[in-house]
Amino acid sequence: MPKNAVVILLYGPYSAAGLPVEHHTFRLQGLQAVLARDGHEVILEKIEDWNVVELMVNEEVVFHCNIKDLEFGGDGKLDPLCEKARIAVLNSY
Repeated sequence: MPKNAVVILLYGPYSAAGLPVEHHTFRLQGLQAVLARDGHEVILEKIEDWNVVELMVNEEVVFHCNIKDLEFGGDGKLDPLCEKARIAVLNSY
């Protein structure tokens, strides 16, 4: 994958710490940081599927997971799911 690729990060609503079910981005911070470090442009896009995160490159979903499985906040360096997502984006070409 060339640097500066556009990665669309689709995310659905989830319940966090007793808050109502909404589109929160707290768990996406590490994933965004990991992709930005590789030089990709990340565009956040809300979807209606609960607890879902999908990464789309060139109109193809290359990675998906449960948003609750991502670590809360941080830079994503220690989150194994962020590394799997990073590799999926790099191998998308």
